[in-house]
Amino acid sequence: MILILAPNTRTDSDEFRRLEAFLTQMPNVRHRVHQESGEQQLLTEIYLIGDTASLSLEQVAALPAVERVVRISEEYRVLGRHRDDQRSTSFEYNGVRFGQDTLQVFAGLCAVNTREDVELMMQALQAHGQVCTRMGAYKPRTNPYSFQGHGKSCLPYVFELAGTYGIKVIAMEITHEAHVDEIREALEHTGNPTGVMLQIGTRNTQNFELLKHIGRQREFPVLLKRGFGITLEESLNAAEYLASEGNRKVVFGLRGMKTNMGDPHRNFVDFAHVPVIKRLTRMPVCIDPSHSVGTRERAPDGLLDLMHVTAQGIIAGANMVLVDFHPHPSRALVDGPQALTLDELPFFLEDVRIAREAYQKRVALAGQNISKL
Repeated sequence: MILILAPNTRTDSDEFRRLEAFLTQMPNVRHRVHQESGEQQLLTEIYLIGDTASLSLEQVAALPAVERVVRISEEYRVLGRHRDDQRSTSFEYNGVRFGQDTLQVFAGLCAVNTREDVELMMQALQAHGQVCTRMGAYKPRTNPYSFQGHGKSCLPYVFELAGTYGIKVIAMEITHEAHVDEIREALEHTGNPTGVMLQIGTRNTQNFELLKHIGRQREFPVLLKRGFGITLEESLNAAEYLASEGNRKVVFGLRGMKTNMGDPHRNFVDFAHVPVIKRLTRMPVCIDPSHSVGTRERAPDGLLDLMHVTAQGIIAGANMVLVDFHPHPSRALVDGPQALTLDELPFFLEDVRIAREAYQKRVALAGQNISKL
């Protein structure tokens, strides 16, 4: 059960103290307080855990400071969609809104190689009105001898250039809790010119201690990629680990499943799960066509496979696209063969716009049909 308190209810108020005193006396029920400070108001929710089935909604709704009560009807307590649940399906970070009704494109370098290439990438993004990108500083690799990323040494110039070219959010994978401190320190050292969305890659989807640590910090939102060899339910529970520790600014990423059933693509494309995730949870959904397809193969119609699957995900309702670009793919240190070129950026963005428009038309059509029933 979730208690949603009246806006701007503070934990040091008399009403909150009376409410907490009552909850503390309830047998076999624990409670956890979660607060979000927005630009205009403070939002407070209290999660009741334990024997709540016998509690009366009317009785609980009448408690001090309680504005609304949601009875949990799904497994994902914090991130799930529950019966009569009107909580937000979006969040804002550094001036960019992420929600189940928005679409953001994160085109950029899978792995940072040189300052020159980072600047060329960000120049191109600014020229085409983009405010988000992906930049890999820490790269977990299957082969221990493969390039592992420049790490913290590249962070200062990546963040400085992002500020110069108006990039507001950088998706950046982390593999260890120490990386969060390095990112925070580099941002502070450069004057906080941009924002960072921490990315937990597919290899760490069930690294539960890392999930707990990242969930405890509220400063950075998180992009959690689905585990490449586990069920959707297991991956959604991984996202719930983040939220249960306090960080509900979570985007769920689909990046393809590891199975030869997807051959000749790098992974089996799983973008049909976009509407499923939006139905089960309140998380925005990201698609990663680059790591799903893994090649630059082109269909007879002239479109790259990568662009076809991007459109499929967007038409299914995706809210974020994470895609590899590189000024010079031949000299990319990671995943060059799948990277798009800067010359292809305007075509890619226009193709995304067309697919998004098709999705919005489908939604409008569905609304008209439902209203007639």
